[in-house]
Amino acid sequence: MALEYDTSIVIDLPRDKVIELFDNPDNLPKWQKGLLSFEPLSGEPGQVGATSKLVFLMGSRRMEMIETITRRDLPDAFDGTYDVEGVHNVVQNRFTELGPDRTLWESHNVFEMKSPFMKIMGFLMPGMFKKQSQQYAEAFKAFAERGVDVREGSSA
Repeated sequence: MALEYDTSIVIDLPRDKVIELFDNPDNLPKWQKGLLSFEPLSGEPGQVGATSKLVFLMGSRRMEMIETITRRDLPDAFDGTYDVEGVHNVVQNRFTELGPDRTLWESHNVFEMKSPFMKIMGFLMPGMFKKQSQQYAEAFKAFAERGVDVREGSSA
């Protein structure tokens, strides 16, 4: 079973600044709620073919995810795959200048449900996946524009 959707958000900053913030792994915990750690595993971090382990705490559940960068064409595009038990997620990010101080971030997501449990989750609650992706986009916007850090809920 596959689940496919798009999200988008307008960030009121120049594209170069958006990319600078998006491309810095030190910023990830500031806008990805629940991210405990980001550990490069292989390849040159941030480059095509590089893999990293991301560890999240979602409620009381610890989740390990492997990121593989599949395309790096910044400032226009950044793509990757994200593998966690029972799920393979393909993400294509596009960044478009809307003006000198406005950037459109569009994300195309494909979730391939592998385990029976995740197939059921995808079937029963498909909106949950899109909602989570949109929440991350909104958290990034708040962090980028106003310095809001999801860990403290205040300015960084």
